[in-house]
Amino acid sequence: MSTARERVLRALNFQTPDRVPKDLGGMRSTGISAFAYPALVAALGLPPRLPRVEDTMQMLALPDLDVLDALGCDVVTIADGVTNAFNEPKKWRRYDFNGRLPALVRNPAAFQAQPDGTIVQGTLRMPPTSYVFDEPHGGQPLDLAGELPKVDMKAHKEWLQAHELRDEQIAAIRDLCRRVRESTDRAVFFNDGALQAPICIHGYGGLAVFPVLCLLEPDHVTELHEIATEHALRNIRALLPEIRDYVDIIMMGADDWGTQTSTIASPKVFRDLFLPYRRRVNDECHRIAPHVKLFLHSCGAIYTLIDLIVESGFDVLNPVQWSAGKHTPQEWKDKSRNRIALWGGGVNSQTTLPLGTVEDVRREVVEVVRILAQDGGYVFCNIHNVLAEIAPEKVIAMYRAAEEV
Repeated sequence: MSTARERVLRALNFQTPDRVPKDLGGMRSTGISAFAYPALVAALGLPPRLPRVEDTMQMLALPDLDVLDALGCDVVTIADGVTNAFNEPKKWRRYDFNGRLPALVRNPAAFQAQPDGTIVQGTLRMPPTSYVFDEPHGGQPLDLAGELPKVDMKAHKEWLQAHELRDEQIAAIRDLCRRVRESTDRAVFFNDGALQAPICIHGYGGLAVFPVLCLLEPDHVTELHEIATEHALRNIRALLPEIRDYVDIIMMGADDWGTQTSTIASPKVFRDLFLPYRRRVNDECHRIAPHVKLFLHSCGAIYTLIDLIVESGFDVLNPVQWSAGKHTPQEWKDKSRNRIALWGGGVNSQTTLPLGTVEDVRREVVEVVRILAQDGGYVFCNIHNVLAEIAPEKVIAMYRAAEEV
């Protein structure tokens, strides 16, 4: 019988594992809301505990090992200095989110409760009717009255230089990765942002601004991406040799190119302004750590970009949002088969999971997983995170159904 790590790696290498590998919380788009997590723990018959809120913007719980065991999940995470591979009580402090959610967080002082029940975290706000933090205009206001804002290259270079890894940071990351590897036979998913090139279609001014800059100011974008790539390569060459023996999958980018119906920018923009830089970063990672799998998260209707994503050197694509656009799970599988592994896509998270019955969820998971798991190259989870309103019975049904295939 395979270990969990062997199961995941067989799938990612387009071999047929003993069963479909499964993930919950391996990265910040395959997780579960901290508001939904206590009910899931109870429904699984496990002892109650305070959820560890690792992502305090999306309010995601860090899944405990007994929850991963109960759902048959095969992946643990390392996320900006914390892990769920073992307990780290000294890194967590109690905070109850104004009485709404008794939980553990890294830094309770980051939150302030206002008289109306809103909780403020820097520029982010979570009203008492919400389950996530957000900010006006999604933090990306668009003013068409003047010129589109450009990046101050000098200031940007200085910011990147200040975020180059120092020797003590590298040592701390290496030691944590080693401890995780020695503590588990699950696949280790590394989510520290230090190895990611700061290149994305929704960065530097926001989703409404940057795609327009790509069209109107391609030379500006080229200069920006060159600077970002060189920064990423310096960090990769410093850190990756130190951790390559301890991690299996590396999060290389969260770059949402899709809307519900189409891409945000054209394939030509991707090919001209993104692919060359993504490829340089990924090629260097593959040179240093050829066995480590490189992971891209890109939401929405991105079926028309799959070929370019493959050409960019990624090994794994998530969240497999076949529900956006007009392409079926079978078309996604046929396009990616033996070229790039798919991670996610297990159930329609916008209709079936929130609105369907438990049996609807089970039925769709079985149908979709039978398609996506053909010939290996597939790890199961939801399309994006399990939200606060989702009943635990549906979550359990989703993970149980993946074992029926």
